[in-house]
Amino acid sequence: MDRGTMRAHLEMLLRAVILGLSFTVVGLTREGLPPLLLTALRFAVGAVALLPLMRRTPERLPGMAALAVYSVLGLCQAAFFGAMFWAAHRISALSMTVLYVSVPFLAYCFGLGFRVEHPSGRLLGILALGACGSLGISWAESGGRLAGVQGGLHLGAGETVFFAGCLGLALYSVLTRWALSRRWLSERAVVRTFWSLVIGGVLVGALGLIEEKLQGLADLKLSDVLLLAYLGVFSTGGTFWLMQRAGAVLTPAAASAYSYAPPIVSMLVLFVTEPQSISWRWLPGAVLVVLAIALLQRRSADPKSRSLPAGHATTPDSRSAAPSSIRSTGVR
Repeated sequence: MDRGTMRAHLEMLLRAVILGLSFTVVGLTREGLPPLLLTALRFAVGAVALLPLMRRTPERLPGMAALAVYSVLGLCQAAFFGAMFWAAHRISALSMTVLYVSVPFLAYCFGLGFRVEHPSGRLLGILALGACGSLGISWAESGGRLAGVQGGLHLGAGETVFFAGCLGLALYSVLTRWALSRRWLSERAVVRTFWSLVIGGVLVGALGLIEEKLQGLADLKLSDVLLLAYLGVFSTGGTFWLMQRAGAVLTPAAASAYSYAPPIVSMLVLFVTEPQSISWRWLPGAVLVVLAIALLQRRSADPKSRSLPAGHATTPDSRSAAPSSIRSTGVR
C-alpha cells in the first residue's frame, strides 16, 4: 500500500476516534436545548476554525459550478442531521443503528451509479462484515436481550425519515468524489470542507428556526458553550476535513465503512468509566468490526480498488505531491 493511501486510512481511523469520543461528550450536554440550532452553531464553529487555513489558500471563493455542488452537499448534511434529530425521539436506538449501518452500502450503490466505484463482491462482503459487527455491538449495548432487539425493530414514519437522512449522508461522499473527478471543486480539502459547512450550517439553521424556538439558546451555560466549541472544532470541522482529505483517495464506500468504527471507541470509553459493563458479549461485534477494517486496508493495496473507472480521474490534491505511479491511476 502506498503512503498516500495509508495516510488516508489513518485519517479515517483518527476521524472514527474523534467521533467515538464525541458521542460521550454529546451525552454531557443538558437536555432541553434546541438540537438543530446547536448543530447549526457547531457547523459555524467548525467553519470559523478553518478560517486560518482558508486565508492561506488562493482559491477562497467557489465558482458557479462549485457553489451548486456545495449547495447540494450542504443539503445532504442538513437532511441527515435534520432527520436524525427529528427521529431521535420517535424511533428506537436499535432502529437508528440498523438504518445507519446501511450508509456504506448506499454509498456503494450510489458510487456505481455515478461511476466512482468498481463493482466488487469482496467489498460488499467487507461491508456486510462491518455491518454485522456494528449490530453486534448494538446488541451488546442492549444487554444481549434478543427479545428487546426484535421488539425494537419496525418500519414507520420515523424510520422512513431517518433512512432518507442516511441517503443524504451516503450521497455526500459520492457527490464529492464525482465532482472532484470533473474538476468542479477545489483541489484543497479545507476549501471543500469550509464551504460545505457554511452552506450546510445555513440550511440546518433555517430548519431549526422553523422547528425550534430561538429563545432556547438563551439557556446556554458556560459548560454548554465549551462543549459546543469542542464539538464544533473537532467532531464537526475536524471530522469533515479528514473525510474530505481521505475521501479523495478512498472510494466512497471504503471511506463510509469507517462509520462502523466509532462504536468501538465508545465501547472502550464505557469500559473505562463503567468497568462493570465489561462482558464477553461485546467481543463478537468488536472483532468483526476490527476484521472488516483490516480487510478494507488490505484491499486498498490493490490499485484497482482505489482508481476510478476510465474517464473519471480524480484531480490530485495539493496537500501533498503524489508519486507518479499513484497519479497514473487517477488516485489522489
